[in-house]
Amino acid sequence: MHRRTLVGTALAAPALLARAHAQGTWPDRPITLVEGYPPGGVTDLATRAVAEPMSRNLGVPVVVENRPGAATSVAATYAARARPDGQTLVMGTTTLAINQTLQPTLTPRDPARELDPVGMVFRTPFILHVHPGVPASNAAELIAHCKANPGKVLFGSPGTGSVSHLCLELFRARAEVDIVHVPYRGGTPAALDLRQGRVHAVFQAVQEAAASLTDGGTRGLAVTAGAPLPNYPRLPPLSNTVPGFEVFFWQGLFAPAGTPAPIIARAASALRTATEDAALRTRLAEQGVELVSGDAAMLRAALADDTRRWGDVIRAANIRLE
Repeated sequence: MHRRTLVGTALAAPALLARAHAQGTWPDRPITLVEGYPPGGVTDLATRAVAEPMSRNLGVPVVVENRPGAATSVAATYAARARPDGQTLVMGTTTLAINQTLQPTLTPRDPARELDPVGMVFRTPFILHVHPGVPASNAAELIAHCKANPGKVLFGSPGTGSVSHLCLELFRARAEVDIVHVPYRGGTPAALDLRQGRVHAVFQAVQEAAASLTDGGTRGLAVTAGAPLPNYPRLPPLSNTVPGFEVFFWQGLFAPAGTPAPIIARAASALRTATEDAALRTRLAEQGVELVSGDAAMLRAALADDTRRWGDVIRAANIRLE
């Protein structure tokens, strides 16, 4: 054997042994599960909800670590740069798809290459709801109202580039209406101003819209899912009025690129056990979160599809962060 080959083999041996050890015994110590949002929101709720049964299934603690900042880039970059040994996982969301066009300087610049999908966790549609003073009881009437009042109907959002904002931009284009975007710093102030009538409409995640819909502070018109929701059976799909209009915010589990396939498979199995738990599904469904037992292929497709779709919306609307 050539001397260079012998040297190369000797240098590679420790890495090969370490990888074989990781595949054979993983997990043998606590796993860090990173997420890019602060505690208390829907993503944090879902992350902690599945971490507990995953921990039981894997036999080691799955420790949730919140690393918010830079549109979830802080958490995603931390995970992408971690050793691909299964000890660091990350909850990625639709934001990974949006950032590539809206904020291309953020890392990871190419999540599809820098992170390995493990499986889907949840998805939630949006509810289009309006202030009670808006003369519309359904989506068709809202569209007619917008066309009768071009440039006067105000749509709030949690911020420029949020899925809620992109939702209204897609609505603007598909329904051919002239509406005004009013960005806020977060969903709570947008929802408060909707209740006060300072803005007229908002696309809001189910969990966030629930309180005002229940107490009559706002009026629901439609959902962005393909069918009515169990908790809101009277709200029709927006696609009934605007064909093809389906939007979801999703969350999925990723590992650093290069993580061995047996580890990915083991983590995916534990995740599936968690997302298929009937009691957990029911509990989260009551809070507007639909757990999804999707595999790595489903998550990879969601990332690719939303990267294309939201990229097109951002470019067409010339959306820029100030």
